[in-house]
Amino acid sequence: MRKNILMLSLIAGMVALSGAGMFVNSAKAAAPSAESCKDCHTDKFASFMKSRHAKGAITGPNGTGACLTCHGPSMAAHLEKGGGKGTGAFAFGKKADPATKAAQCLTCHGDSKHLALWESSKHKSVGLSCDSCHSGHSSLAKNLKMPQTELCFSCHKDIKSEAGRQSHHPIKEGKISCSDCHDPHGSFGSKSLKADSVNDLCYKCHAEKRGPFLHEHPPVAENCMSCHIAHGGNHNKLLEQKAPNLCHNCHTGSGHFTGPYTAANGFSSLTTVAARAVGRSCLNCHAAIHGSTTAGKQGKYLAR
Repeated sequence: MRKNILMLSLIAGMVALSGAGMFVNSAKAAAPSAESCKDCHTDKFASFMKSRHAKGAITGPNGTGACLTCHGPSMAAHLEKGGGKGTGAFAFGKKADPATKAAQCLTCHGDSKHLALWESSKHKSVGLSCDSCHSGHSSLAKNLKMPQTELCFSCHKDIKSEAGRQSHHPIKEGKISCSDCHDPHGSFGSKSLKADSVNDLCYKCHAEKRGPFLHEHPPVAENCMSCHIAHGGNHNKLLEQKAPNLCHNCHTGSGHFTGPYTAANGFSSLTTVAARAVGRSCLNCHAAIHGSTTAGKQGKYLAR
């Protein structure tokens, strides 16, 4: 009798353990982890393990939140059907609607301060979504698909050309990045600038050009881009043109010779070809071109 009782108890325990195992398995099916995806998506799993998404708020590669968080609750159906396209998991493919993909990311990142202006941003208005620049599996900073400069240049070919000219901001050298001046997620300034105006942005680095000056040069206070090209140009100091051609755009008939600046022409008071072709031209005398704190006539004409 005692043997029968012991046998019945053992059988009941085995049944209970079996039921518990079935419960665990069904729970796994309902809430797949990254491990559930590992066998089929080996490369994605490896890159995911190195990414920021494998840590922090997301439950991690062995938890119930990882792939499910981004690829949607339909992943259970995706697993049950043996994987493959069109079998349930939310895809970040090229054919997916950008707004839908962005909405998937914004379920977690919607409260991020740097995304406050995304809805009115230029990048959103041209049909880009988060995965145009970011990858949930990337180990790079900010989950970018590639280094920032390379990523921006992949679309902005004209800027890449300017940044490669002889006088340029040190973007390609890695001393500054595009996001030092621009906010890709939107801003109140034009060109997605991180400032209310071009000058306010330039003054963050070039504070000595802000003044105040006793004698101001009006174009300087108006817009730095009146004379400079932001990303790079073929003339020193990122100038749009070489002086005096640049100066002559505004200063015509001001007392100096204003004809073509070539080897055969120059200031009328100078006679030698060497003097006419002198490098700094107007800046030889008018050195305080951004503004002067010198009193009197000399300061008024922004001279040395």
